[in-house]
Amino acid sequence: MASKLERRRPSGSVSQRRRIAKNRRHFRGRKKITGTAEQPRLAVFRSSKHIVAQVIDDTKGHTLAAASTVEPGLRAFEGDKTAKAKEVGKLVAERAKEAGVEAVVFDRGGLKYHGRIAALADAARDGGLKF
Repeated sequence: MASKLERRRPSGSVSQRRRIAKNRRHFRGRKKITGTAEQPRLAVFRSSKHIVAQVIDDTKGHTLAAASTVEPGLRAFEGDKTAKAKEVGKLVAERAKEAGVEAVVFDRGGLKYHGRIAALADAARDGGLKF
């Protein structure tokens, strides 16, 4: 077995290593999380400026409801990014209810459950989604 000093540091820049680690977390979670017609998947994508939430039925491959900060109504919304994430959570819960969805499986997409991700999830729960 190699000693501590003989082990090599992973190659690549810090951003590459972070991206690889995020993808590893994402695929590890997706092995266990799938959306069905009865309980679709609430998938969240977060960029540096925006956040997107989709309710997806993986058996058919259809998006049942979606909300994003890119939409004109939410672009004009005043507040910080966490407040916008809360609005997206409320909106996606409302649209999912209209589509007949009561319960979902939360897919955080390899992101940590805090900050904007937690704010979106809490707002979706307050909006009536069960997960």
